[in-house]
Amino acid sequence: MDLEIRHLRAVCAIGDAGSLSRAATQLGISQPSLTTLLQRVERLVGGKLFERGRAGAEPTALGAQMLQRARLLLVELDAFGSDMVQRDGPSRLGSVHMECVGPLYTRLEQVLDDITLVVDPSSTGLALALANGHLDAAVIAVDEEGDLGLPRGVAQRVVVPWVPVFIALPAGHRLAGRPEVELADLAGESWVGPPGAEDGSLTALRAACRAAGFVPRIRFEMPSGAGRQLIAAGKAVQLVEPTSQGGPGVVVRPLAGAPLRMRLVFAWRRERLTWNQASRVFAEVLGAYAEQALASPVFRPWWQERGAALTASG
Repeated sequence: MDLEIRHLRAVCAIGDAGSLSRAATQLGISQPSLTTLLQRVERLVGGKLFERGRAGAEPTALGAQMLQRARLLLVELDAFGSDMVQRDGPSRLGSVHMECVGPLYTRLEQVLDDITLVVDPSSTGLALALANGHLDAAVIAVDEEGDLGLPRGVAQRVVVPWVPVFIALPAGHRLAGRPEVELADLAGESWVGPPGAEDGSLTALRAACRAAGFVPRIRFEMPSGAGRQLIAAGKAVQLVEPTSQGGPGVVVRPLAGAPLRMRLVFAWRRERLTWNQASRVFAEVLGAYAEQALASPVFRPWWQERGAALTASG
């Protein structure tokens, strides 16, 4: 038996996810099935591709060589296949709530002839909409270590491997004048719960607070952006994406040591966007985000120091 495309996709999924369990989730198959498939591939190539341990699955020298070649082949195959597809109707793009949504839509109008934009704070909701064909593409933010579980047929590119999550405070808060805020100093605050908590964002908040020595008091649950009035009134604090510039009565500050991080990903259905279209949309997403990062007085220093290197490596 010869190597098949599904074998290459499985090996790349393991290499990208860093574990068989996460790769199996992304591929939509059980872990035992993926283990059997990997063993079959290893027999075909004549050697072990991954060393498995408590830290996950690390590619061997042979595995690294196969990953490099397989990724190149799959990129060419995906580009060929997507460019052959006929598309009808407007392109539906989803996005998490970000400060750059407005400028992004303006940019996308120059790339796609007909586009509808759907803003949803839930990355899980966006991923499901992609999987079900209700969206053609989406900009998704997920916890740095989180899995999107995107099905076969949905491609993805990392916009930024990680950015820190910031905190929004009342302008009159005792910590508002500091250049950065220690998470432990927020132990007594009332919190607006993060939107899309099923994505793991609430779990990540609780884990970070637990590491800082306290349990956060989640007093308010509301859509993304709706907590600003409560914050301005001095009633709450809230995690925000780092390009957020706050508003009247609200200041945004970095959290010392970046205890919470998120990854920004662009994903699309291969049968709805060609490779060239996806590449152009990806460039506009990155451009809009970078532009917003540079416009933020608080986030600009971080972006200028790390942003270019991260986006180049991602």
